[in-house]
Amino acid sequence: MILLRHGQSEFNARFTATKKDPGIPDPPLTTLGQAQAEEAAEALADEGLRRIIASPYTRALQTATPIARRLGIPVIVTPTVRERYAFSCDIGSARTALALAWPEVDFSHVEDVWWPAIEEPDHQVEARAALFRAEMAALPDWQDTLVVSHWGFILAMTGERLTNGQWLRCDPTGPAPRDILWRQYQPPKP
Repeated sequence: MILLRHGQSEFNARFTATKKDPGIPDPPLTTLGQAQAEEAAEALADEGLRRIIASPYTRALQTATPIARRLGIPVIVTPTVRERYAFSCDIGSARTALALAWPEVDFSHVEDVWWPAIEEPDHQVEARAALFRAEMAALPDWQDTLVVSHWGFILAMTGERLTNGQWLRCDPTGPAPRDILWRQYQPPKP
């Protein structure tokens, strides 16, 4: 399967510039992020994709939309592939609001409030990734799947850090990454 990190969001742009949480819940894509989504649609057009799974965050749905439109396949929303809840951008939009914004997408199986109330520990994100890995490995056609997700979830799936709009292949039948380094710069221990 292919894992695609969503395009640049308003949160990503401001956080990169300031290194401070700008307080933007469920941010949309920037103009650059929209271009990254279109570029992904172009790059993935000939990959034989037959399934698109996306996180319910707006930035992931906005990234998946041009790909789904180009390929003529629906987006399947799966909260399991959401971002690790740690910043204001990880406060989602209610299912009812998402259903109004994307009437062509089925949100009926998604809870109205589908994101956690408190920060997720690393091990919980890794457990979600392990669950998703097992679910995908059980599908006979997992190779035909695109998953539009986030930095933290993709890190938990692969051990790799992707930039906005970047994608990579992932074999869910292979071993999970070991010893994931969530923070690149660990403070020295006293």
